[in-house]
Amino acid sequence: MLPTENRLRRREDFAIAVRRGRRAGRPLLVVHLRSGTTDPHASGESAPPARAGFVVSKAVGGAVVRNQVKRRLRHLVRDRLTELPPGSLVVVRALPGAGDADHAHLARDLDAALQRLLGGGTR
Repeated sequence: MLPTENRLRRREDFAIAVRRGRRAGRPLLVVHLRSGTTDPHASGESAPPARAGFVVSKAVGGAVVRNQVKRRLRHLVRDRLTELPPGSLVVVRALPGAGDADHAHLARDLDAALQRLLGGGTR
């Protein structure tokens, strides 16, 4: 599970990441990244943490499959939050094939998308 300070919850934050951020598409998912934005809702003493949100539509599968995909993606993103610049907004949108994919395939696509967005990081 993602810590509370690392979750995207507001519709406006999702919209900012999707509309104003960079996008990297992979066969199983699309990652939207808005780097280093400041959070207008934060107090501002320290650097805001990177935050992530997930979009898993009914095209992925039934409720059980969608929740399983969300759990897998949350786990994967939690391990990669330290690689993101402070204040980043990340939205991971699962595509229909994500429901049939295993954990390793989702991890590979997420790593490839983040590497592309971050300019060839370590992963």
